[in-house]
Amino acid sequence: MSATPIPSYSIRGIDLRGFRNMAQCLDHLISEHEVKSGTLIAINAEKVLAAENDAQLRALIKEADYKYADGISIVRSIERKYPQAQVERVTGADLWEEIMQRAGQLGTPVFLIGGQQSVLAQTESQLRARWKVNIVGSQNGYFMPDQRESLFERVKASGARIVTVAMGSPRQEILMHDCRKIYPEALYMGVGGTYDVFVGVVKRAPKIWQRWGLEWFYRLLHQPARLPRQLKLLKYLFYYLTRRL
Repeated sequence: MSATPIPSYSIRGIDLRGFRNMAQCLDHLISEHEVKSGTLIAINAEKVLAAENDAQLRALIKEADYKYADGISIVRSIERKYPQAQVERVTGADLWEEIMQRAGQLGTPVFLIGGQQSVLAQTESQLRARWKVNIVGSQNGYFMPDQRESLFERVKASGARIVTVAMGSPRQEILMHDCRKIYPEALYMGVGGTYDVFVGVVKRAPKIWQRWGLEWFYRLLHQPARLPRQLKLLKYLFYYLTRRL
């Protein structure tokens, strides 16, 4: 693991790890010697606002072990509040792929949760084909509440060291929290719609849009129904402009 201390920054009461880049984040979480255990959560402006209005989500985020700046707005906020900070955006989808690739190299056992069954099956197939990922179990996101405990026992019995959960927020945070009570030895990562993007069901913004921090605008152009969600972010813009970070 990297010996370099990872600085922490607070944005609207949420403490994040200030990773310099993707490589530092990856090395901090998984190496040939160790896989960190705990919960990994991506933080963006939408999640910050959601946490302000949802006490349960706020508590789950607070107790998570590793929070990182997934949104460009969070990176800009850190830079505004902490001028000396050297922080780079770490997108959840890219980090998940990097973790999966390294897991394949190291033979680290992985358990996948979430998504439609067809998407989950394609995700498993492609992970094995691309990086020889050692997938020791999976479960789509469409299961009944009374099946949760048996799922947690399956995760425990699998011996997975990495568990990724694609169920959207706050469902994935709740599930990771509850599963960790049964099996705390793994690194849990909430990945939202990453499986859909990985297998091509959802098209991701071109790299140039990503580099300019306009991935949100690209999604809005292709999914106009997201407009109400985007309008809510005006509140975060107000926080930024008035330095209420």
